[in-house]
Amino acid sequence: MLLFTWSANEINRSLKPKIYKTLIRPAVTYGCEAWTLTSRNEQQLRIFERKILRKIFGPAQDENGIWRIRKNHELNELIGSADIVRFIKSRRMAWLGHVTRMDGGRMPRRILEWKPMGRRIR
Repeated sequence: MLLFTWSANEINRSLKPKIYKTLIRPAVTYGCEAWTLTSRNEQQLRIFERKILRKIFGPAQDENGIWRIRKNHELNELIGSADIVRFIKSRRMAWLGHVTRMDGGRMPRRILEWKPMGRRIR
């Protein structure tokens, strides 16, 4: 069995972000179109993503030759795409567009346009 670690030197550093974007992020965000994201959930997802990106890219070296942990804005520049929360929100918007283009008789469209009648009991 092949064990994959982000710090493995056998895999090229330019390939690791592609692996993250194509395998890890879709697996983590499976079904995200129906999630209700709280600010705590968003924070946890961003922490998860930054941990992986720091493992992929490793520490940075200053002008003085001192090694340090990469900052969040440096990681965002290196990954070059939206963070995981923006990815989830874009997937939700894509799903909404898909539902609004559906026939009026389909269940997701009917649920989206449903207006409750009457009053709830106390």
